[in-house]
Amino acid sequence: MLEKDSLNQTPEQKARDTIDRQLTAAGWAVQKKSHINWHVSAGIAVTHYPMKDGTEADYVLFVDRKPVGIIEAKREEKGHHLTTVEDQSSGYAASKLKHLNNNPLPFVYESNGVLTNFTDYRDPKPRSRPVFTFHRPETLREWLSKQQSLRARMQQMPELHPHGLRECQTIAINNLEQSFHDARPRALIQMATGSGKTFTAITSIYRLLKHADAKRVLFLVDTRNLGEQAEQEFSGPTHPMTTTASLRNSTTCSAYSRAASPATARSASPPSSDFIRS
Repeated sequence: MLEKDSLNQTPEQKARDTIDRQLTAAGWAVQKKSHINWHVSAGIAVTHYPMKDGTEADYVLFVDRKPVGIIEAKREEKGHHLTTVEDQSSGYAASKLKHLNNNPLPFVYESNGVLTNFTDYRDPKPRSRPVFTFHRPETLREWLSKQQSLRARMQQMPELHPHGLRECQTIAINNLEQSFHDARPRALIQMATGSGKTFTAITSIYRLLKHADAKRVLFLVDTRNLGEQAEQEFSGPTHPMTTTASLRNSTTCSAYSRAASPATARSASPPSSDFIRS
């Protein structure tokens, strides 16, 4: 009977079923507007929520009974064309919900159950980006507890004091932070061998943790040896600004160092150029 029902579903219904499962796995309780139980979970995803203008949002996300986001669901065939419906989903987020006098909702998703895009409209220059799945209610609650989004905070980094840094390291960090300030969060730093790439990365990570209140920074290497070297630098006392950074990052470096299999470490050849990618 279930197989028959599945075969009779429209592509939109199949996508919604997948989205429902993903929301549930992320800690959301998926409910209908007519049967909301606020006590089930801190995060409630209400389906087919009516707007004051007579339209209907596919999902409205509530955290602690307050609306915080919208999900626009599309059939799987939409694929990489999800960006074409951003105007529609942002329109819902800016509209008033029926029976509520809400402010514009900051968190917006477009999803077909396979691909999901996310936009934080608190960013200085909001833009969608792909995410693996929906954020947990606790994550959205934490973000809302801060006056600004991470990308907004990254635009207000204090001036870098070059004490203890080489000129090339100072230039690299300043240019990276200028990229953040210009709302260009993706950047590539190329530095010569022996110029102190790890030291540069540690300084930048420290500044993100301290001044932008970043929570996690991934430092990824392709061999075990590089992971062990990075862990030593993160944990060592030689860096003048990394008391906090070493405590918060050495475990991550160690985990990635141990995760690299011996076979991978032996087979990986040294890169022809040295890069730091943000």
